[in-house]
Amino acid sequence: MRTLVLGGTRFLSREIARQARERGHEVVCAARGMAGDPPADVEFVRVDRSLDDGLAAVRGDFDLVVDVARQPSHVRRAVTELAGRVGHWTFISSASVYRDFGVADQNVFEPLAADADEADPANYGPAKVACEQLFGPGALLVRAGLIVGPEDLSDRFTYWVERLARGGPVLAPGSPGDLVQLVDVRDLAAWSLDAAQAGLAGPYDGMSMPFTRGELLAQIAAGVGVEPELVWADQEFLVEQKVEAWMGPRSLPMWVPLPEYAGFMARDTSATIDAGLRIRPVADSARDTLTWLRESGHVVSRSGLTAEEEAELLSLLGGRATG
Repeated sequence: MRTLVLGGTRFLSREIARQARERGHEVVCAARGMAGDPPADVEFVRVDRSLDDGLAAVRGDFDLVVDVARQPSHVRRAVTELAGRVGHWTFISSASVYRDFGVADQNVFEPLAADADEADPANYGPAKVACEQLFGPGALLVRAGLIVGPEDLSDRFTYWVERLARGGPVLAPGSPGDLVQLVDVRDLAAWSLDAAQAGLAGPYDGMSMPFTRGELLAQIAAGVGVEPELVWADQEFLVEQKVEAWMGPRSLPMWVPLPEYAGFMARDTSATIDAGLRIRPVADSARDTLTWLRESGHVVSRSGLTAEEEAELLSLLGGRATG
């Protein structure tokens, strides 16, 4: 099987290329080569999808093409330039295509207008919708949720792995019963390849079924071998102290305001589970992420609280472990 990964040099696309190679595929990775290196033993073709004919160096036909692009112009060029040479398309989309994060329904944004700035992060969801619509009805659309595991540089899940492994009272956001969802990068890559080889088409939500934040933190603690000391801070306190949601500096990752984001990590993904997506225990993801952190030397800095910020907030709460 000949597989083209448009990308293949970072996180999910790199893991897809790695697993495809391990399955015996002839793998070609096509990218600018600025985000990292592709896995060993694959063919790498340097391309620039911002240019017309930017994929000219990609030769031959492919049984499968996997694309992770976020800009509609890049997808449009790929679909045009590879026309007639692709057996099956798989597009890695995002759960950010859903229009109302307050509910877990299937309504998506209107596709990004042609004259809008497709590189603006604020347009990410509509841009992904526009990308989806450029593929034919036979394409597999994987609407990924929060992707975690080794090599994740976003520091959303990684923050909790590093923080719980460090020990001591840990500031936890919201309440233990708040819902969360995620998927290990290795599980999503494996299912994306399985589903493509089975000829699945249409949209699938690529993430676990919802579970609670209390369970998330308990499983991460188990994976890194500690007994958690959690100090829960409610939403009112976090907003008052200007703690950011979801990701980024001075944030508590994976926390989102309620009720406006009540549906954001509460999606029913049973159709994808029934179609073969296997979700490993969070403890296993946490253990392997901690191993990667220690071996790679990656410093958690893109998301979360600094030790000083957390200590200040814990002091305001009295520093008492509550769960």
